[in-house]
Amino acid sequence: MARVFTIPVVPDPKRRRAPRISDKRYIVGQKLLVEAMKYLVQSDPDANREAIGLLSEHFRTQFRMSDRPVAE
Repeated sequence: MARVFTIPVVPDPKRRRAPRISDKRYIVGQKLLVEAMKYLVQSDPDANREAIGLLSEHFRTQFRMSDRPVAE
């Protein structure tokens, strides 16, 4: 049986992450993927099922949940 060793580290408050700043290009990329998925669903949902799944997986894994579309 393997043993797992952990070395506790005291958090350094000076090393906190800087707050994330939304990049407009990032949100435009999100919107573009959503529009592509909508188009694929409307044109032929059964034939495009794999492509929709691929785009959906990319969307879920590559984008932050904290990003919100800006009001236009």
